[in-house]
Amino acid sequence: MPVRAHVFVETARTQKRMNAPIMILRRQNSAQKSNLQLDVLLCSWEEAYQKELETFKDIGDVGEIWFGEESMSRVLRWMDKAKIPKDAAILDIGTGNGAFLVELANHGYRSLTGVDYSPASIELARNVLQAEGLTDVTVKETDFLNCGGELGEFDVCIDKGTFDAISLNPDNNKECKKLYVHTLKEALKDNGFFAITSCNWTKEQLLERFCEGFEFVQELPTPSFQFGGKTGNSVAALIFKRVH
Repeated sequence: MPVRAHVFVETARTQKRMNAPIMILRRQNSAQKSNLQLDVLLCSWEEAYQKELETFKDIGDVGEIWFGEESMSRVLRWMDKAKIPKDAAILDIGTGNGAFLVELANHGYRSLTGVDYSPASIELARNVLQAEGLTDVTVKETDFLNCGGELGEFDVCIDKGTFDAISLNPDNNKECKKLYVHTLKEALKDNGFFAITSCNWTKEQLLERFCEGFEFVQELPTPSFQFGGKTGNSVAALIFKRVH
């Protein structure tokens, strides 16, 4: 049975109605970005991004990169190998500070959209993108679970922690997960790709969750650990394709 370190990370990507405490990943220092420690901060999703926005305006620090920079690099490597066209329409679900949008743009992708429920997150992302001179990237304050198909259709949808946060909703966990899958189906074009990184769910659990309307493509390599004589992964990173 797969071993998984269940690190529960809720971010500002958590929907407003959840009102749950969040956990913020703190980088230890610039030389050890991959060595992260968890600090539990009892603050709301909006307060967290408001603080990061203020920090960015003060000193230009974009804030936290969820799951570390490698989580973005591994998806970009897959996109290169899969020959995703540079003009592909790409959606970053729960964009946060927009860091992944910056990396995608710097990688040559030209049709980028980021959505997040948090107003402070969207303001932060816009500030970060503007500072990078990326004025053609679209960011929207949108509730992904209740957008009613208004997002349009995308060739690639990327999720790095958002499904985790939505899954932790203590009020209506099961319904939120169903809504997420339904919205994702609407947002993806036929044969479009979905790249998800999760620290809360194993590969097998994600395969079960995204079994209807999706085809499993591949698992991306992620850091492993050993515990009790067994080997597991701290995160799962999977690629799915939208099918009918």
